[in-house]
Amino acid sequence: MTDDIEWRIAPGPVPYEDAIAEMEVRAAAIAAGTAREMIWLLEHPPIYTGGTSADPAELRDPHFPVVQTGRGGRYTYHGPGQRIGYVLLDLNRRGRDVRRFVHALEGWVIETLGDLGIVAFRAPGRVGIWTNIPDLAIPGGVAEAKIGAIGVRVRRWVTLHGFSVNLSPNLAHFGGIVPCGLADYAVTSAEMLGCTTDFATFDAALASRFGAFLQTHSSGQEN
Repeated sequence: MTDDIEWRIAPGPVPYEDAIAEMEVRAAAIAAGTAREMIWLLEHPPIYTGGTSADPAELRDPHFPVVQTGRGGRYTYHGPGQRIGYVLLDLNRRGRDVRRFVHALEGWVIETLGDLGIVAFRAPGRVGIWTNIPDLAIPGGVAEAKIGAIGVRVRRWVTLHGFSVNLSPNLAHFGGIVPCGLADYAVTSAEMLGCTTDFATFDAALASRFGAFLQTHSSGQEN
């Protein structure tokens, strides 16, 4: 099922603008039937990006470049220690259901994190990947924190952008924005949760779940 999809892993950080330009060229070629679908795993130098719902008031202290992009969502941060996954799939072949695609994408990341020992979940009304952290205000309590973001765009029924997962980024860098417009929730990482992992380990776990992700998205089954 996956032989016709290119799986690309960048060997080092890729500037955001360069990655977006290449992604858009590839998506156009996929739509034209002249290139294979692609999963592109990479890392960016520090940058803030704004989606189609971004509110300038949520730029608190943007000490890195700010770029507006066509994906859905609000402001987020990308930087070293964060795994980015650009998912370029042809929904003409796999079902023209964007909501189902996003749901399956969330499930793919959640199950991958589970394989690494991190219990992650969806939160009603909040797109993205969530987990529990200790609530320092309540002895023994827990609070929800975001460990991964989802932001997609669909053009000619080809998907662009995808997900980001915090493995070991500098979480202080999120302080320059209101991450995803959610001021009342913290951002966390695998490292902060005590899970020491690297890109190679995460990528391998992600690849092992890829076939199930495609089947879930194409069939419309819940995961």
